[in-house]
Amino acid sequence: MRSTFNILFYINRNKVKTDGTTTVLCRISIDGKQSVLSTGIYCNPEEWNARKGSTDSERNNTCLAKFRAKLERAYESMLKNTGVVSAELLKNTIAGVNAVPTMLLQAGEAELERLRLRSLEIASTSTYRQSKLTQRNLKEYLCYRRMEDISFSDITEAFGESFKLFCKGELGFSSSHTNRHLCWLNRLIYIAVDQEILRANPLEELAYEKKDAPKLKYITRSELKRIMETPMHSRMMELVRRTFIFSAFSGLAYVDMQRLYPRHIGKTAEGRPYIRKRRVKTDVEAFIPLHPVAEQILNLYNTTDDTSPVFPLPENRNVIWNDINQIGIVAGLKEPLSYHKSRHSFGTLLLSAGISIESIAKMMGHANINTTQGYAKVTDDKISEDMDKLMERRKTVQNTANQTAIIL
Repeated sequence: MRSTFNILFYINRNKVKTDGTTTVLCRISIDGKQSVLSTGIYCNPEEWNARKGSTDSERNNTCLAKFRAKLERAYESMLKNTGVVSAELLKNTIAGVNAVPTMLLQAGEAELERLRLRSLEIASTSTYRQSKLTQRNLKEYLCYRRMEDISFSDITEAFGESFKLFCKGELGFSSSHTNRHLCWLNRLIYIAVDQEILRANPLEELAYEKKDAPKLKYITRSELKRIMETPMHSRMMELVRRTFIFSAFSGLAYVDMQRLYPRHIGKTAEGRPYIRKRRVKTDVEAFIPLHPVAEQILNLYNTTDDTSPVFPLPENRNVIWNDINQIGIVAGLKEPLSYHKSRHSFGTLLLSAGISIESIAKMMGHANINTTQGYAKVTDDKISEDMDKLMERRKTVQNTANQTAIIL
């Protein structure tokens, strides 16, 4: 007698991930016996239609249809070849292809493959490349412990602490780099929790490293002067040079320069031009009275047509990475030049000129004045460094004078 075979897709609304989605589950019923497995498909609970067993996403529905077809083919094949089929046997057959790995490195490789496919969809490989490197270091750690892999059920908080120490000690990583590796480890564990391989994350209490204070990279007044005195022959490189200088005198980040329109430019009652716009990163309004140098550059570009940005910059700033670096080389800078150094230079130069932190925070569009105070620390460090150099020079001059006196 032929078995009774039913498939039901459903979701557990009580198990929602931090991104707001939940797993679509599949209940297999054969002869009154049931077994449940994950489809590997995620959806927003509000998009789920329980009556139809589908979502509002056509893509997800297509994946569910393929999953159903795969189950039906496996069921027919098992029935034909063995004459015996059960919900658990069918689940295990499908799980051989779709199961979430129960070992850490295996799960990492599966997640890497998902990220690789995702990177092709969004045309951005940065997350995939970073995760690939982190997975490699996790594998190196297990080799360090003479382990080929480790089961999720064997992972403890001590394992996480040991991995953190390995990143800091053996690999010499900074706090932020170590934290990225802990994030990857936790990511894999939470996938196991979501797929019910683990009941809870054993590393929930594992503390992350305290973040290092951000190191602001900037150029000096003399280096900025050299860039201003070094025009480029290429039209694009000259655009990059001018906008770099404009940023150094306005504090606008690259994305804000891209989205600077004539409507953001105004004049005070005294006729002094200024820029007033919300920063893309913080959504905080920046008010910037324009320096004469910035005003001069501004007048070379679009200040009337509000349908086009002021500067014709490429959308992807990686395109101009080589150009900005080349400008630094031509100008004779010792360290590689990056676009964001211009914004950092704006902050440090203003502080050096005695402008208050509150005014600088308003001009730079900082959401928190603590960010601006980072520039004050840089300036203090620079003053201390310059004073040390001055004292060293005076000491050298004094020693030379003493030696001369002895000789005479």
